[in-house]
Amino acid sequence: MRQLAAALLLVLFAHSIGIAQPEPDPFTLFLQNYIGTPDEETKKTEYAAVFVDLKDDGTNEAIVYLSSDGWCGTGGCTMLILAPEGKSYRVVTKVPAVRLPIRVLFAKSNGWRDIGIVARKSGVEPLYEAILSFDGKSYPISVSAAGESNGKPQGKIVMPATAKAKPLYQ
Repeated sequence: MRQLAAALLLVLFAHSIGIAQPEPDPFTLFLQNYIGTPDEETKKTEYAAVFVDLKDDGTNEAIVYLSSDGWCGTGGCTMLILAPEGKSYRVVTKVPAVRLPIRVLFAKSNGWRDIGIVARKSGVEPLYEAILSFDGKSYPISVSAAGESNGKPQGKIVMPATAKAKPLYQ
């Protein structure tokens, strides 16, 4: 009987270890803390992220595309640009109403790469590529404050229109 009880305890212990949730990585933890305690709207938040060196200094910044009802509207969804800071990140810029794809351009402004995003000035205007240029502190916080490209600026798509988002909260 004791052997059966010990075996049962061992099985229960092993099962409890198997279902324990791992600690989120520092990046996911930062995003969860940034959003705060999820409510009905934000608990369904999904995101796509790409890490790219925007300053050509060997350190990767993060471009994050947040999607869900709380982060998207008729103009698009919210894009964050994050810079590493210690073991975490800081928000460089939050830009609502962005559409994919997102391109990192070869041109620079104040030491940071320009970013090309798909935008629309209003619901009836056609889509265009807006150019976000770093002003020394941040990128523009709205597509209406961004420059408009003339032609096709040189750069690389870092987040395609088909980017797969994953849930922020499990």
